[in-house]
Amino acid sequence: MPYVRRSDDGSIIAILRDKEDGALEEIASDHPDLLAFLGRDPGESFAHLDADFIRVLEDLIDTLIEKGILRVTDLPHGAQRKLNARKGLRRRLSGALDLLGDNGVI
Repeated sequence: MPYVRRSDDGSIIAILRDKEDGALEEIASDHPDLLAFLGRDPGESFAHLDADFIRVLEDLIDTLIEKGILRVTDLPHGAQRKLNARKGLRRRLSGALDLLGDNGVI
């Protein structure tokens, strides 16, 4: 974890690899103050990006299956299970959010 030097108002003014005078505070690499200093969005983490990327891969697999380029059975058994579990959960969640139903009546 890096060390930071802060200004009188508490904002970060320097990041250092090692502890030194004026930079005694060790800070986590995902701390919002550090991310702000680096000009990064605190909401943009690898976990968030990974979740988005997983959705892209699911859409890609669906497209390949729809075009007949890939069969679900071409995937390893573990991958089939995970893919089916995610699809099932997404179906259940989207069904729970569909309060109006097909005919628009609750």
